[in-house]
Amino acid sequence: MTTLTKFLILFCLVVSSLTASAQKKASLIIINAKVVTLNDAAPQAQAIAINGDKITAVGTNAQILKFKTSQTTTIDAKGKTVIPGLYDSHLHVIRGGRFYNTELRWDGVKTVSRALQLLKEQAQRTPEGQWVRVVGGWTEYQFEEKRKPTLAEINEAAGNTPGFILNLYGEAYLNQSGIKKLGINEDTPNPIGGLIQKDRFGQPTGLLVAEPNAFILYSTLSKLPELTALEKVNSTKLFMSELNSLGVTSVMDAGGGFQNFPDDYAITDSLSKLNQLTVRLPYYLFAQRPGKELEDYNKWISMVDIDAHIDDDKPTEYYVQGGGENLVASGGDFENFTKPRPELLPVMESQLKNVIGTLVKNRWPFRLHATYNESIVRFLNVIEEVNKETPLKDLVWFFDHAETVSDESLLRIKKLGGGIAIQHRMAYQAETFISRYGKKAALNAPPIRKMLDLGIKVGGGTDGTRVASYNPWVGLHWLVTGKSLGGIEFAAPENQLDRITALKIYTQGSASLIRQEKDRGTIKEGYLADIVILSNDYLTIDAEKIKDISADLTILDGKVIFGKEAFIKFAPAIPKAIPDWSPVNYYGGYQKN
Repeated sequence: MTTLTKFLILFCLVVSSLTASAQKKASLIIINAKVVTLNDAAPQAQAIAINGDKITAVGTNAQILKFKTSQTTTIDAKGKTVIPGLYDSHLHVIRGGRFYNTELRWDGVKTVSRALQLLKEQAQRTPEGQWVRVVGGWTEYQFEEKRKPTLAEINEAAGNTPGFILNLYGEAYLNQSGIKKLGINEDTPNPIGGLIQKDRFGQPTGLLVAEPNAFILYSTLSKLPELTALEKVNSTKLFMSELNSLGVTSVMDAGGGFQNFPDDYAITDSLSKLNQLTVRLPYYLFAQRPGKELEDYNKWISMVDIDAHIDDDKPTEYYVQGGGENLVASGGDFENFTKPRPELLPVMESQLKNVIGTLVKNRWPFRLHATYNESIVRFLNVIEEVNKETPLKDLVWFFDHAETVSDESLLRIKKLGGGIAIQHRMAYQAETFISRYGKKAALNAPPIRKMLDLGIKVGGGTDGTRVASYNPWVGLHWLVTGKSLGGIEFAAPENQLDRITALKIYTQGSASLIRQEKDRGTIKEGYLADIVILSNDYLTIDAEKIKDISADLTILDGKVIFGKEAFIKFAPAIPKAIPDWSPVNYYGGYQKN
């Protein structure tokens, strides 16, 4: 054996020893926990060791405490349930964060009277030049009264402060002050696909209706005053903190109307550079200009290196993931179930083919808003044509929503290698859906069990903040019970999932849509340390109370980002909302009481 060989062997032994020594150390340990690992080979554990941003060991207290050093932070879970961080596959964080501090949330409010009380109180503290606004996240069926507030009640509560109340993406209410502020009068024409309701004298009542196009709703919202840049930074931080308080550590941002790239991404851009994002945030670019979508995507493709993030060493992911959820305006099949299904224009196919063809040629992943099977059939025709000309191969793509997707369409999606991101929109709209399409149609809206049995990748999301609430536990309650927030059990028994399967959809499933499941969504050695200590035991709590679960402590990248009650000492302080009059300072976000 030569001297050089001996040296190399000794060097390898030293490196191996140092590596083993480093692996025995933990920067953070959780003990005395009921760990739901979602690892089928070892589904439960008592403790977790974390070093840096990775999980280094999972086991018993005795096994994990061996990793403890004088520098280790030890968190006693006190018997509470621990799960992987939740992954919302469809949420509008970038847009929602910019406005979060301006919005009064009715999410979770139990009665109309309480909702109106909140509106009145907030209107009285809202300063001149601003609006009191409730922007989605609620349904009349969550209220004990099972009704919406009337325009007369809204006018009385909001008074002279301009008010805007959005009810999902079906309609919105302006009080008289809001009508005046926007200059809406008897001569104001209806936009295409929308209705400005007028009384028998021709005067606007304040009701705005999507018939069925939501343009009238989000274009009106875009006219409301915005916050300052500093306030938007604070607002975005607080919205992410709100998500963290519900156990969310990852989000796919689906873009949105009037969310222009790159201008409207400046806030999250700056927070990413400062390493102050508290959710992983891959995002999609949503076409904004009807008829000019291809022009937009060609511009964005020239601006963005879609693979740049692969070698990115930033601790929190933030990058362009692809195109969507809107690819062409002519393909917008909005889900206003109070109105008939929209008939997509004949020009849709050619426009969509041009866009998807361009994305596929440039290997850009894409997602596509698709509510109704009638639309999905036409979308699949286009995708199949593109695939013949430029094979998709292993390109990431998926549909969003898919409430009425058929068995035949599911087979076509499977063959093309697509996935489906489902959301809990039916928890908010089941009653409305049933009133139009009947109970039988609602049984499989969407057909989750068939998706899973076919091996299609299925991820869970919320479509917050306007179409539904951003609270993922409402979604988990819906998946487990098959019930709406109004208490109607509408989903077929086969679409009511066991709790582990449901949780996997909101963790591993979402990650799988963009092929990230190999290092997240499971509490397992070598996986990312995104972990949540829950307020209640998800596996044993009464099913009706699943929607009330929240996080007691949330960890992202091995660092505590949120904590409350006994765990607050481990977490960074949450800043006060600015401006001072923000509803967040008085009511928070999701109303848990």
